[in-house]
Amino acid sequence: MKITAALAVGPGQPFAFGEVTLDEPRADEVQVRIVAVGLCHTDIAFRDQQTGVTQPAVLGHEGAGVVEAVGAAVTKVAPGDHVLLTFRSCGACARCLARDPCYCAQLPAMNFSGRRLDGSSAIHDGERVVSSNFFGQSSFATHALAYERNVVKIDPALSLSTYAPLGCGVQTGAGSVLRSLDCQPGSSLLVIGAGTVGLSAVMAARLRGCAPIIALDPLASRRSLALELGATHAIDPFAGDIVAAVRAIAPAGVDSVLDASGVVSAIESAFGYLAPKGTIGLVGVPNDSAAVLTVSMGLAITFGFGVRGIIEGDSDPDAFIPELIELHLAGKFPFDRLIRVYPFEDINAAIVDQHEGKAVKVVLAVSEQERT
Repeated sequence: MKITAALAVGPGQPFAFGEVTLDEPRADEVQVRIVAVGLCHTDIAFRDQQTGVTQPAVLGHEGAGVVEAVGAAVTKVAPGDHVLLTFRSCGACARCLARDPCYCAQLPAMNFSGRRLDGSSAIHDGERVVSSNFFGQSSFATHALAYERNVVKIDPALSLSTYAPLGCGVQTGAGSVLRSLDCQPGSSLLVIGAGTVGLSAVMAARLRGCAPIIALDPLASRRSLALELGATHAIDPFAGDIVAAVRAIAPAGVDSVLDASGVVSAIESAFGYLAPKGTIGLVGVPNDSAAVLTVSMGLAITFGFGVRGIIEGDSDPDAFIPELIELHLAGKFPFDRLIRVYPFEDINAAIVDQHEGKAVKVVLAVSEQERT
């Protein structure tokens, strides 16, 4: 079928809209009409890196929409169902069987290769192959193909533009606190970067009863929002000695640090204010895919420091996304305060606004009814 997509056409270049052809769903695929899609830093990182998905490509991995068709082997959803799209996993490896799909053995191939597992692409532009299957969806488009493992059915009464970000950014931030780091009530947390992931972590930390909760961000507007959403303190990283500022709040150091910035220097400085047996969680995607973190082995051994990578907040989407929806509906997790909706065709302007701090979480309304 013919669809309209925002195509990544080269590192640093604006997305270009064009009409391309999407395959009909295979036996294991789900065709979704995209109503709204979140814009994530990971989309921009993959567009701008020289390595990774071959361009032209259709990116986008926080899709939300309505099922239009399903393959013969699909039983989880049916045409007419409203769904959120998230990362894809195989469901058969040891990690998936342990309900730990974020670390699926097939995760890189299923999410970052730009191809199906058999090497084919689901999207074409005449004779030209376009990379597809980004996070098992490629949802910067009017339609996408997904799979049973990465669709979550939701109540059709819910706003798809509101809940689209649960597919990646919001579940990543919340899950990092509630699942990956499993921050305990009364423990201290510092979040580096008060964007969607960082602020979702702040809200989750408040839910968990952490204290103090410290947000580190150079933008005054985001520091202010962090305080409104549950942070007990907010620090400008350029206003002086960060280590001294954190130690003034938590003299023994903080128990957990979650980096949502991908800035190596900010992460390395965190060892100066980490408490004994403290852990740094790495979730921010660095702009340089070859970025290396330097850790003092002496300090790590002496104080029992831990560093762990985090994908998607260790989420099991079929369980965790409905949990976050219930928390939001109960008024306990107001992530909707992060969202600013833009028309799909304004994707390039929205990227600029998000970069400049004019928007925290951009959601692109693909359908006209989501633009109010």
